[in-house]
Amino acid sequence: GDSAVIYGGALSLMGLTLIRGVLTFLSGRWTEVSSRNVARDLRDDLYSKLQSLSFSYHDQTETGDLLARAITDIDRVRFLTGRAFLRLVEVVTLVIGIAALMLSMHIPLALLTLATTPFLAIVAFRFGRRYRPLSLVINQQISTLTSRLEQNLRGARVIKAFAQEAAEIDRFDSDNTELLDLNLEAARTRAMNLPLMDGIASIGMVAILLYGGQLVIGQQLTIGALVAFTSYVSQLLAPIRRLCMIVAAIAQAVASGERVFEILDAESEVQDEPGAYNLERVEGYVRFERVSFGYAGRDHVLEHVSIDAHPGQVVALLGSTGSGKSTIVNLIPRFYDPSEGRITLDGHDIRKIRLRSLRVHIGVVLQDTTLFATSIRENIAFGRPDASEDEIIAAAKAAAAHEFIMGFPEQYQTRVGERGSSLSGGQRQRIAIARALLKDPKILILDDATSSVDTETEAVIQVALARLMQGRTSFVIAHRLSTVRRADLVLILEDGRIVARGERTAEHTAHEELLQKSALYAEVFQRQLRPDDNHTSKPSVVRKQPVYEH
Repeated sequence: GDSAVIYGGALSLMGLTLIRGVLTFLSGRWTEVSSRNVARDLRDDLYSKLQSLSFSYHDQTETGDLLARAITDIDRVRFLTGRAFLRLVEVVTLVIGIAALMLSMHIPLALLTLATTPFLAIVAFRFGRRYRPLSLVINQQISTLTSRLEQNLRGARVIKAFAQEAAEIDRFDSDNTELLDLNLEAARTRAMNLPLMDGIASIGMVAILLYGGQLVIGQQLTIGALVAFTSYVSQLLAPIRRLCMIVAAIAQAVASGERVFEILDAESEVQDEPGAYNLERVEGYVRFERVSFGYAGRDHVLEHVSIDAHPGQVVALLGSTGSGKSTIVNLIPRFYDPSEGRITLDGHDIRKIRLRSLRVHIGVVLQDTTLFATSIRENIAFGRPDASEDEIIAAAKAAAAHEFIMGFPEQYQTRVGERGSSLSGGQRQRIAIARALLKDPKILILDDATSSVDTETEAVIQVALARLMQGRTSFVIAHRLSTVRRADLVLILEDGRIVARGERTAEHTAHEELLQKSALYAEVFQRQLRPDDNHTSKPSVVRKQPVYEH
């Protein structure tokens, strides 16, 4: 008969509703901020790790898989650290709070109502144990699909050139359908567990009505207490329904976390050794001491290679495909480490030099030039971001690139597109030469092949390359006779071994020495070296080229 209780209760409910709204806003905002920061930190750590891992890791890992881990997997981990964690705390808090209230009101009825809780926990645990490996397979399939898409976009020209659009669409559809089937299986698993958990939770309500109703009839429990019990159980039903989705999110996040931390925990085969030091001044004396090397899962591709390259010398490497030329130049900047022997720079074992300190003294210009989808200026200054405008222009002029750059409407601010796709092959290569010139390295590694450009552009690039090599210790994978003529040391490789070598002396060039003493060099000369425009030397034996008829 006390109406003040009604008004007081109504005001209390309004106040609690207001407090709940404020807390919901704050908790939602804070969990979102924290989870987004977790995702940012994870992506930063993952990117830093990928930058530090050696080439051997990237040789065995698909780019699409790494992209999927950096985006999809990290986003699933983010969801766990945000909303899923909040919902889990909510469920646990409600269960503990409501259990305490019910026990304070009527212990036997409360124990009967809460008897279903262990069964809910068992179902949730078994569901998570089944769902986690399924989530891992789904994540791997997403990686496969991402890899397929990335490779097709990168190879779009080849696909169109060979008229394989329909075949690639079918392959993508097959991978996509497999992902659909896995997701449907996951949905079926969730769909089976949700009503099961609902059913178990509803048993508590049935128990209250049966046993609690008898207690009310026997005047051992008031109607108000019975209504309170049913209200508390009703409050638990919605969170328990969400529990199924929370468990699924946790299972997905755990599977995704495994894939992310698999990268973060990876050890790079090439890294700074304890006690590694900086090398401030470099002369450019490179020495290979009985170096052997083999890629993962393969026999040695280099066998006991020894080379002495003195400062300022040009070392030309010749040999058939797979002979070990590229491997030699990849070992100098420590893209890989030798399995036997050692490489020294000015007498210092390069494994004792900090990687950054070693590579800052090495410039690389290869035939397959990689440019970034940014401005020409930024591409040239990539090795020296602090370079002045005058230095960048001077490097471009020395690389015979300034003239064509100035022909663009935006000149040095012209964006070159992905991998420099908006430029010709010769233009890309001259920008790469300018990039190396601006870095001003003491050691130069280059593949001077120019078969993909016209004769006029080739002549310009050759002049720029000659200018680039001046005063630098240069390792050149040679394809032209002019390079071999200019070389101070010529090495012929076969099956990972140096089978012939020639050195420049006061009496003869390395090329002339090899012609006189090496039948293998004469064969390589005939088969591989392209004559210069100015030196149309003809081989002693001309092999008849096959004629192909339609």
